[in-house]
Amino acid sequence: MSRFLFVVPPLAGHVNPTIGLGAALAARGHDVAWCGPELHIRPLLGPDAVVHPTGTRLHRPQAGHGLAAIRSVWDRFIVPFARFSLPAVEKAVLDARPDVVVVDQHSPAGAIAAHRLGVPWATLAASTMELGEPLADMPRVLAWLHGRMRHLWDKAGMPADEYFDLRSSPYLRLACTTKALTGALPDDFVGVGPILAARPGQPDFPWDWLDQGKQHVLVSVGTLADDVSERFLREVAAALTPLGDQLQAVFVAPPEVLPDLPAHLVALPRVPMLALLPRVDLVVSHGGLNTVCESLAHGVPLVVAPIRHDQPINANGVVAAGAGLRVGFARADAEQLRAAVTTVLGDPAHRVAAAQVRQSFASAGGADAAAAALVDLPTRSPAAAGMSRSTS
Repeated sequence: MSRFLFVVPPLAGHVNPTIGLGAALAARGHDVAWCGPELHIRPLLGPDAVVHPTGTRLHRPQAGHGLAAIRSVWDRFIVPFARFSLPAVEKAVLDARPDVVVVDQHSPAGAIAAHRLGVPWATLAASTMELGEPLADMPRVLAWLHGRMRHLWDKAGMPADEYFDLRSSPYLRLACTTKALTGALPDDFVGVGPILAARPGQPDFPWDWLDQGKQHVLVSVGTLADDVSERFLREVAAALTPLGDQLQAVFVAPPEVLPDLPAHLVALPRVPMLALLPRVDLVVSHGGLNTVCESLAHGVPLVVAPIRHDQPINANGVVAAGAGLRVGFARADAEQLRAAVTTVLGDPAHRVAAAQVRQSFASAGGADAAAAALVDLPTRSPAAAGMSRSTS
C-alpha cells in the first residue's frame, strides 16, 4: 500500500479529475489525501476525504483575453497562491508522508515542496494551457513566464542551480486529454484522457421534464465566467427560443439571469453533469477542458465559444477533430448561435467525429491508466529530460 497526496488549486475543473484518480487509487488499496483550500475543495471532495488545508486568500479578478489572460492568471492567481500556500503544502507533505505527490500544473508550490523534501512527484495537467510550450514562438513572453516561476523558486529559498520548470515533473507527467483532441501531445506527457468519476453531493434534476421525442442541448459556460457570461447566455436563449418544436435546452446558470424562459428551456444553478450527458445531443460550452472532454467522452458534439486561457486551444481541437463548431463568445448573436446549433444537430458527421474522440479516450484508459502509472512512479528514476524545459 502506498500513500498519495494531491496538491490542487481551488478550481473545480482542476479538482474534479483528482476525484476519479483518487477513487481509482483507493480501489487498489492505497491511501489518498488532498492539499488545498478546504473552504473550496471540501464541497467538491465530500465529507470523507482527507484534506490538509492551506487556508484561503482573496485573489484579484482575472482579466483580459489571449496573452493578457495568461499574464493575469499567473500574476493574480498562480504566483500569489503558490507563495501563500507553500508553508502549508510543505507541512502537508511532512504530515501525510506520501510516497508520491501529485501536483496540478497550476499549483507550483507542490512541485517546490516535493523537490525540497525529496519526495517523487507527478505533474497532472487538468488544462491544455501549459501542455508543451505554446508560447515558444513568443520568446519574450516565454521568458516572462519562466521569470515568474524563477521568482517563486527564489522566494522559496531554493538553490539557483537546481531550478527547473515547475509545470513539468522529471518523474511523470499526466495529461487529461489525448492526441485525438489536441492534435499532438508533448513527448514527455502521457495522455490518459478525461478522468471521470461520480462526484459527491450531486443535485437533483427534473428527469420527467425531458421529452424523449426532442433533441436536448446543454448550455454551460463554467463557474469562472459568471462575471462575463450573462450576454452570451441570453443570446443563446434567444437563439433557442424559436426551436421549441425541435429541442429542449438546459442552461447551467442562476435562474434569475434568464427569467421568463419558454417551457422548452430551463435554467438550473447546478446539474448532475455526468448523469445528464448520456441524454444530451449537443453541448454549448466556453471550452473548459473538463466540459469538452466530459462531453466527448459521451460522444456528444459541441458548439464552443472560448473566452480565455486554454479554451481557444480546446475549441480549435474540437473543430479540427470535426466534433463541433467554434463561435465568438463576445460577438456571436442569436442568429449566429442558432445557425451553429442547428448545423451541429443536423449533421451526423459531428456526432461520428465525437464518437471517434470518445474511442480514443476509452483506449487511453482514464483513471485506471493514470493510477497504474502513479503506482509505478516510486520505481522510476527522474529523467534528465524532465529538466529540459527550464531556461536560464
